[in-house]
Amino acid sequence: MKKLLQGIVDFRKTLTEESRDLFAELALGQKPDALFIACSDSRVVPNLFASTNPGDLFVLRNIGNLIPPVSSSPHDSSALAVIEFSIFSLKVSDIIVCGHSECGAMKALAQGVDTLCCPHLKSWLKYGEESLNRVRNGFILNPSLSEHNQISQVNVLQQMQHISSYPFIRDRLEKKQIRVHGWWFDIAQAAIYCYEQSINQFVLIDENEAKIILERLR
Repeated sequence: MKKLLQGIVDFRKTLTEESRDLFAELALGQKPDALFIACSDSRVVPNLFASTNPGDLFVLRNIGNLIPPVSSSPHDSSALAVIEFSIFSLKVSDIIVCGHSECGAMKALAQGVDTLCCPHLKSWLKYGEESLNRVRNGFILNPSLSEHNQISQVNVLQQMQHISSYPFIRDRLEKKQIRVHGWWFDIAQAAIYCYEQSINQFVLIDENEAKIILERLR
C-alpha cells in the first residue's frame, strides 16, 4: 500500500502539461480504439506492453480472461455488460482476447480448485473447462509449452468463440463491422503473440507481423 500511495503522489508531481490537457479532454468523453479482454493477473498490464495512452483501450479484466458463452447463466452477466457497452455505446470495431503465460487460472483448471474455500472461483472457471478438455484430448498449438500454458493459448481461442456466440457480435462479424483477435503474452520474454488462423499458431508480433495484421485490417 505504501508503494501505491507514493505512486499517486509521484504521478501528481510529474504530470506534464500535455498529460493534463489529455485528461481534461478525456473528461468530456471516451472513444477507445478497442475492447481489450485480459486476465486480472497483476503482471499483465495492457497499457504498458501496448504503449497506449489513457482513453485508447476499454479494458475488461477477470480471472482467466473468460467470457461466458451465450447459453450461460444470467447471473454471470458482468463480462457481457462490458462487451455490450463497448459495442453499442463506444462503437469499438476491434475486440482483443489476451491470455498469458503462467496464468494462475489455467493452473487451477489443470490442478483443480478447493470448492470449500473457493466456491466462486470454482464456479467461474467452468467457462475455461472446455479449453482444458481440448488440450487433454490432443488439441495443442505449441507442444513445447507446459500444460497450463498450452491450456492458456487454447483458452484464448475458446473465449473468442464464446464472444462470437452472441447474436449481436455474430451479426457484426458477418457484416465485417467488427473483428475479434487472439493475443497471448509471454511474461518471461515480455513478448506478445497474435493467433494466425492460417497456420493455427501464435506468432510473435514483431514489425513484420504488425504490418501483416494492419494490411489484413484494411
